[in-house]
Amino acid sequence: MPRHRILDTPFAAIHPLYVAKVEKKGRGRAEVDEVIGWLTGYDEAGLQRAIDAGVSLESFFASAPAMNPNASLITGVICGHRVEEIEDPLMQQIRWMDKLVDEVARGKKMASIRRGDASL
Repeated sequence: MPRHRILDTPFAAIHPLYVAKVEKKGRGRAEVDEVIGWLTGYDEAGLQRAIDAGVSLESFFASAPAMNPNASLITGVICGHRVEEIEDPLMQQIRWMDKLVDEVARGKKMASIRRGDASL
């Protein structure tokens, strides 16, 4: 199977799209960064370093400090696929991130988005 081009897409190209999506709905960058941090373990400085370095999505997830153990609780449909049924672990992580940002844009409460995990 050919390599999916999304894997080589820089995180720096995706992040502003996420921010623009949530800003249209009255939310902000801080909330995007919060859910990405919850998922990956990146702090604000780590996210900024990834953006500044232009790392690919593949490298972004490979270098993630600590994927959240509750990430497997993320379910639903994104891009026509159920995220819990995606077999490729990297593609599933990318779709988890997409799903979290969609939930921010839809106005879900952060506690719900973090799957009941109050810590960050």
